[in-house]
Amino acid sequence: MTNENQPLSGKVALVTGTTQGIGRGIAEALTREGATVHGIDKDTVDVTDSAAVNAFVASIGGADILVNSAGGVRGQVGKPIEEVTDEQWRDVVESNLTGAFICVRAVVPTMKERGWGRIVTISSGAGRSISLTGIQAYASAKAAQIGFTRQMAHELGRFGITVNCVAPGFVLSNPTSIAQWESYGEEGQQKLLDAIPTRRLGTAEDIANGVRFFVSPDSSWISGQTLSVDGGHALY
Repeated sequence: MTNENQPLSGKVALVTGTTQGIGRGIAEALTREGATVHGIDKDTVDVTDSAAVNAFVASIGGADILVNSAGGVRGQVGKPIEEVTDEQWRDVVESNLTGAFICVRAVVPTMKERGWGRIVTISSGAGRSISLTGIQAYASAKAAQIGFTRQMAHELGRFGITVNCVAPGFVLSNPTSIAQWESYGEEGQQKLLDAIPTRRLGTAEDIANGVRFFVSPDSSWISGQTLSVDGGHALY
């Protein structure tokens, strides 16, 4: 298949958090769909730095597609709320929620000019329920991403821009999630698998497939939605 015949041929995509795991998988999937993909991570562009994000978006001439995948738990582990510091709270909230806000704000002007845009934010099952990590800021930021998505869908729909969320279940996508999985032990791992109707953990490709749907022509009348990609775990 030639690039010209691919669904996203001619589209420019910006994907954040592409160092590893889910973000990298999304960038690779959109590239296969024909998009010109620009991936950024914490070592290239800090998504909480407005000036850096604005400069990068300007350098690529704007984006037709934005996927907010940066954030995560920032190397933290769960602890009682009274032991959480201001800095730990802000680090998680800013990298997940504020970073998404800054990136959306940066790409929207060009999308409005073109009359077309697709914005997808990678939230989490933690944003729809609770976080298995026990990290309060993570569950809160991921829930806030869903609210931000709804509000942006309402605001931007008239300009031909759709805004949606993907809420992954448990995916072994990076050292943090692997360490979390290993900490459960054999019994805990089996308990988690038993709570997933498909009886398996997710992959970065599973999440990328959800993003591919939201940026495809088939989803042009879908906006403000959160798609759980979790093997059915959200049923419980």
